[in-house]
Amino acid sequence: MPRHGEKNTAISGIGQSEIYRKPQVLPFELAVRACERAIADAGLKPEDIDGLASWPSTVSGTASGFGSAALADIAANFGIKPKWWSTADNAAQLSPIYEAVAAISAGYCDHVLCWRAVGERWIPEHGANPPAMSGGMGFVDWLLPYHAYSAAIWCGIYASTHMERYGITREQMAAIPIVQRKHASLNPKAIYRDLITMDDYMSARMIATPFTLLDCDVPCDGATAVIVSRVEAARDLRQKPVLIEAVGGSTNDRMDTWISRADYPHMAFHDAAKMLWSRTDLKPKDIDSAHLYDGFTWLTMAWLEALGICGEGESGAFIEGGERISLGGQLPLNTNGGQLSEGRMHGFGHLHEAVLQLRGQAEGRQVEGAKVSVVGNGGGSLGGAVLLRTD
Repeated sequence: MPRHGEKNTAISGIGQSEIYRKPQVLPFELAVRACERAIADAGLKPEDIDGLASWPSTVSGTASGFGSAALADIAANFGIKPKWWSTADNAAQLSPIYEAVAAISAGYCDHVLCWRAVGERWIPEHGANPPAMSGGMGFVDWLLPYHAYSAAIWCGIYASTHMERYGITREQMAAIPIVQRKHASLNPKAIYRDLITMDDYMSARMIATPFTLLDCDVPCDGATAVIVSRVEAARDLRQKPVLIEAVGGSTNDRMDTWISRADYPHMAFHDAAKMLWSRTDLKPKDIDSAHLYDGFTWLTMAWLEALGICGEGESGAFIEGGERISLGGQLPLNTNGGQLSEGRMHGFGHLHEAVLQLRGQAEGRQVEGAKVSVVGNGGGSLGGAVLLRTD
């Protein structure tokens, strides 16, 4: 197998801010805290950082909203003079990692600071981030006449088709929010930590069929930062490096739209998963923990199928009852509580947790002997996956 660029890279540092459901701290400040902690975790200084990457593209001076920390503002705050910087779209929330891998493999950088900062609960300035579009809203224009205003509706259509096709039930799907809430009870940062039952789930308010309130992730204010380093440089740092074994990314067979994918109800992450496995000798059976996007519960199930962890249409049976995906089970899933309970850290929370697991630093929710973890982020027309391992 050819030596792909990611084999030259590792995650050397991680940092995460506090996570707030009720606005308390300016979201940009939370981004600064996360970056400070990642730099310190790696044992680096700001002047050692020679690359920057974040997602999405954010206008300088933005301090809250969907993206609340621009590249220029983070650079100025820390006095970083990057040789290279980027925002990119291909792999959605994991795009900064892919960009860092590419830059390091090309020899541009040694240490790239990546972050995802969200401030969607910051009421005084919520929505201050200007829209990155002009002349309309793209494919959303085609959905508005049908009152499909929300991703819950778009994703619900995919989920309903898939569940009807394969006989997957809401009772089976309930295992994900129930188990993840149990995991969140072991995570002091999680927004929601009280256990939920099947009765709680089945009686929860319906948002968009088949999703109830408990199937939808929790908007929050928070930030996560990750440092991607050249492997040789990472081995001299404070933490044992977590090696990036393989990456996979894709948009869709029709870019930048949820409409008219040829293999509906598949999504872009089916292509991302295929690319991931083409770049490694490891197999789904080697995964010790999975950290899969749960903007809506069904997305996690679809990720399990896309990655080949279970067969097409078999995710309902795979998760049924929750034992297999719980701590101590065959494949512990979203051990931090995921976005359904910890908060919508927009995929980077999953990456942070995967690194903790591989370092053996997840404390009361540690997966014993974890050596390989997979992270999958995104839905619709964007998707990205990263396979991580220890030496």
